This record gives sequence, C-alpha cells and structure tokens, in this order.
Amino acid sequence: MNRITLAVCMAALVTVQPKAQTGTGQVRFDVCSGSDAISEATVAVGALTFMTDEHGKVLVTLPIGQLSATVTAPGFSPLTITIEVVAGAQQVELILEPQTALEEELTVIASTRSDRLIEDQPLRVEALNREEIEEKMLMTPGDIVMLLNEMGGLRVQATSPALGAASVRIQGMRGRYTRLLSDGLPIHGSQTGGLGLLQIPPMDLGQVEVIKGVASALYGAGAMGGVVNLLSRRPREAPEREILINRSTAGGTDGILWLSGPLTPRWGATLLAGGHTQELNDIDGDGWADLPRYDRFVVRPRFFWDDSRGQSLFVTSGATVEDRAGGSLPGTFVANGTNYRESLWTKRLDLGTLWQRPVAGRYLLSARATVASQIHDRRFGTIQERDRLRTTFGEVTLRGTRGAHTWVGGFAVEQEDYAPVDVTPFAYTFTTPGFFAQNEVSLRSWLAVSLSGRVDRHSRYGWFFSPRASALLRSGSWSTRVSAGRGFFGPSVLTEETGAAGLTRLSLERALKAERGRSTSLDVTYESGTVSYGLTIFGSHITSPVQVNRSTYTIRNLKAPTTNIGVELLATFRRAPVALTSSYTYVRTRKQVGNVTTEVALTPRHSAGWIAMVENPDGRVGVELYFTGRQRLEINPYRDKSQPYFIVGILLERRVGPIRLFLNGENLTDVRQSRWHPLLLPNRSIDGRWTVDAWAPVDGRIFNGGIRIQF
Repeated sequence: MNRITLAVCMAALVTVQPKAQTGTGQVRFDVCSGSDAISEATVAVGALTFMTDEHGKVLVTLPIGQLSATVTAPGFSPLTITIEVVAGAQQVELILEPQTALEEELTVIASTRSDRLIEDQPLRVEALNREEIEEKMLMTPGDIVMLLNEMGGLRVQATSPALGAASVRIQGMRGRYTRLLSDGLPIHGSQTGGLGLLQIPPMDLGQVEVIKGVASALYGAGAMGGVVNLLSRRPREAPEREILINRSTAGGTDGILWLSGPLTPRWGATLLAGGHTQELNDIDGDGWADLPRYDRFVVRPRFFWDDSRGQSLFVTSGATVEDRAGGSLPGTFVANGTNYRESLWTKRLDLGTLWQRPVAGRYLLSARATVASQIHDRRFGTIQERDRLRTTFGEVTLRGTRGAHTWVGGFAVEQEDYAPVDVTPFAYTFTTPGFFAQNEVSLRSWLAVSLSGRVDRHSRYGWFFSPRASALLRSGSWSTRVSAGRGFFGPSVLTEETGAAGLTRLSLERALKAERGRSTSLDVTYESGTVSYGLTIFGSHITSPVQVNRSTYTIRNLKAPTTNIGVELLATFRRAPVALTSSYTYVRTRKQVGNVTTEVALTPRHSAGWIAMVENPDGRVGVELYFTGRQRLEINPYRDKSQPYFIVGILLERRVGPIRLFLNGENLTDVRQSRWHPLLLPNRSIDGRWTVDAWAPVDGRIFNGGIRIQF
C-alpha cells in the first residue's frame, strides 16, 4: 500500500456480468466500519450510483444476476464485492476499513481538483499509466519529450535546433499556453524557454494526466492551452530500488537511481538521482552540431507522511544543474567564415509541499505551496545573457460532498519574477491572486455536470473572469462529454522564439496586452471489454495573440484572432499479452497579419500513430509507426512547406530475474531534415539565428540500449 493518504473517496467503474435470467430484485446495502454506520457513502453498481442515509443504509433495485459493486467513503479504503441478485429482497453488509495511508487518489484525478475517477469526470482527462511511461522511459530515459510527443493531440515542437530545446503544444496551441505541473504543483515554473521538458527524467513518474483546451478556471493564467500534470510514484510498504544505465549510438549516456520505501510507520520517501551526458554530434557533416553537448545532474527527494485520521503531508524538492552547448563544431565555420558557438548553463532549485486534513468528517482542507528558482547563463556567439526567474505559489482549498454534489473553493496567489542581468529593460514581476470555485453534480445516473469559475487580478493586465462548464452523458458502453471554457494569458517577452534567439536584438513595438482565449470540445467514447474508440472535435479562439515578427525581430499583439479547429480519433485494443493503439489528429490553426490569413507555422494538419506491443512477465516487444503531414514554414529560404514523413521505431526488452535488458531503435527510416534542405541559413537572420526551424528530426536513426536492475 502506498504511504501517502488523501482522505477523500475513490470511485471505481465496475462492470455488470449479465445472466440469462431476467427481472429485478431489491438489495439493501448496510455500510459500516466496526459498529459505526457510515452515512453518505457511495455505492456504485455498473453505471448506477447510490448514497447511503444517516444510518448507513440504501435500498436499491437491481437486475437479477451476478453484479460487481464498489462502495467508497471519505477516510476509508474502497471495497469491491461481487453479489448474486435474486428475486425478492436481500441484505448485504459492507464493512469498510479506515485508510492507513494516502492512497493513489493524487494519481487518480488530481488535475481536476475532484475525487472522481477519470471515467466519471464531466471534464475530459487523458492519462498515461505507469506501464506506458516505462515503455517511453526505455526510449529516452533522460527526458519526457517522447512520452508527451506520442500522446494524441500533443506535439513536442523543437524551438532551438542549436540547443535542442522544445515545448509541448496541445491541439495546435502555442507551447507557452501549456501549464506544466508536478503533483499539481508548478515547481517547473514557466516553460516558454523550452528546456524544462529536456530536464525531467520519467523514472519516478507514476502517471501523466492531460487536460486539453482552456483550463484557466482551474489553474489561472498559465493554462489557456491546457494542463500536463506529472504525478510521482509513491512509496510502498516494501522498499524498492532500481538502477538504469543507458547508452545510445549518438553518444548519449544516462545513469539513473530510484529508491523508495517506508522510513517509519507514518513516513515514506522516494529519491531520484540521475546523471545525463550527450556528446556533440554532427550527423550530416555540415560542421554544425545536430545534437548539442550537455552534462546534467538531477536529484529529487520526496517525502510522504500521514496519520490514522487522514491528515497528510507531501514534500518534494529538486535540484538540476546542466551545461549545454551547440552551434558550429570546434575548428569549423558557418557562413562568412564565422565560428559560432551557443551555450546555456542552468541551475534550478525548487521546493513544493501539499498538506491535507479532513474537517468535520465530510470536508477536506488542503494547502499547497511552491518556491522555484532558475538561473541561466546564455551565450549567443559573443553575446551573453544572464537572468534569474523565480516563481512562488500558494493555495488554500476546501472540498466537500453533500448528496450528489462535490464542490471545492479556494484562494491562490502566484508571483513570477524575471530579473535579467544583461537586458534589464525586459525585467518584470507579475503577481496574480485569484479566487475559484467548482461544483460537480450527478443529476442522474447517466448525467453529470461540472461548473467552475475563477476570478484573477493580474498585477499588470487587470481583472479576469474564467468560467468553464462540462457535462458527461452515459448510455451503456457510450459516454459523451461536452465542454466549453474561457481564460486568459499574461504575456511577457519570454516566448518560444525569444528563447531560441535571445532578447538582445528584440524590439518591443508597444506595451503588450493580455491574450484571451476560449475553447469548446465534444468527445464521444465507446468502451466494451477489450476495445475502445474515441472521437473528439475541438476548437479554440485567441484574441490579441502575441507574435514575434522574425523578419524585424519585434514582438507585438496581433489585431486579428488566432483560431484552430480539429478532430482527434483514437482506437485501442487490449487483450493480454497484446495491446494495439491507433490515433489520428487533424488540426488547422490560422492567424491573420494585416489582410493576409495564413496557417500557423510548424503545425501539421495531419498526424497519426500506430503502436503494437506484446508483453509478458519475461519481457516485451513493441513496434511504432508515426506519420507527420505537411507544415507551413517561415524564415526558410529553401521551401515554404515541409515534406510529410514516416518514423518507425522498435523496442525489445528481456527480463532475467531482477535484471532487464532493453534495446530501442528510433527513427529506423532515418528521416533527417537535412535530406531535403540544409539546416544552416545562407546568411545570419535578423534575430541572430544561423539555422532554419526544425520541422523534422535532425539527428536521424539512433539505437540505444541498456540495463535495468531492480533489487
């Protein structure tokens, strides 16, 4: 059992096993703990849910046959039993045990501030479980880029070919609109520079949750595109130890240690420590590094405490130090006989905490706080840019349930302080306090609704109201979700473009205005046994979008809005030992500059993926195929549109006792952007860059392999 306890109820989706008999019977459920009755406990049978009265009893009518029922209540471990419903009346006693540890609630649906499972949420949440994380971890043990890039509707876009930086785009929206959290805490700060994804090893992740579309009603200014929540692995009662060593044919090496276990009956802890290196590598022989050199060290201890009354404390801290360099190789030159080196030294420290306590038996009081500091020393040839970005965050919430309602309300404040040393005119301090509330209500067994709203006051851009409404409708194996929301983003000069080119040459035409966005989505899902299908139709609209004009290297708000529409399709088949996944995404994102309307660059209309995995206790074999369609290009003298391409990968893993050997082949088709045109520009661009944008892989075919030891 995990050591972290959330004194809130978990729910489980249960299946009904139909029998040949027909008719109904009456079942009285008596829910208790010892000699005490438990009121307002939830009894779930298939798609039906019931609530016990003040005596811990509920009388229900059910179809005759064998059924599975799950009962949950705040502060108690959930219980699932199988009953045989017969004609007439019968009584079933359900005895719950108090929770002795903070269970997986934080990893179940932490992204929505609710205690419902993902399948019971009116707001659509997509999750990647530990098994799927492990598969991606063997491919890239040092970062989460591949893990996110292969989720439907998400695209990790390279923002700096010189240093390999990247940002994650959700349904075609810019990476700066994506809120990256860890256990619900913003310990990674702002991700506009694009290096954060490259500095997070996936070894200690237990689950990844993604909310797509405007989520400002839940998380304020930084979540206008969506939320990616990285949830940590929890310590179990028995100690766990794991070592991973990986080496790639491109000169990359990863060494990771993960430790987990109890410290005392009430305290548990985990520790992640990793060392990662990459050699400078020129794949196409043009004198420019396609893979930058880096040396990185990461350490992250986490501590978990709980008592027998449901009170809990979670503390996470981390330190990252990295030295990264790219550009032209030593002794080689780019255009005009110039040797150009680009480098970035990073130091990150963070501390986050989450405290929870049950109040009056039916409420949960929570408080969370984060302090994160990031120091950069960046060099663009002869230009040096040093800065410090500090993020502080605090939040207090109260959550409760009454009847069919689950509500939460709270207050949060966040401050982002950017202090550049060499480009001081761009310094800023943003402080944003906000109040929010959310109510989820099960109106019928087949209908649930969620309403949320948030009021923020941005220290520079003023007051904002961000509402969101979602609804879930069920009918047998079908579920339909409809969602709409509105939000805002407080822009700064830190964007994907300025993260790649720096601020020294940047000009600010006029004071920036806040960006405002709204999004809608319709999601239809069918699940039956081993097969599931999903269809999502989405759209968003952003007014006053901030754009960097790379022809003049100026930043400003556009007068016309940016819009995007799209469709996602997902199909899965899972029957041990085989798992098959197929996905397709269509997205069309457009912007208007003056009287000209164009598609947003580096946003393919069509993308698809096919994954086949066969797994048993002795190992796994997996094959992946990904398609990326054409993309509009800008500031590229060689072509206006990219070529479509396919990428194939294969993963082999063999288990021998506590040892796992793995071999991964990535990009077996050896797709490289330099096969279509040079990466280097004929002349240096006005923003200082020497390369075109990366719209396809620049590193080509790579094999990596290693060993995992669990002891």
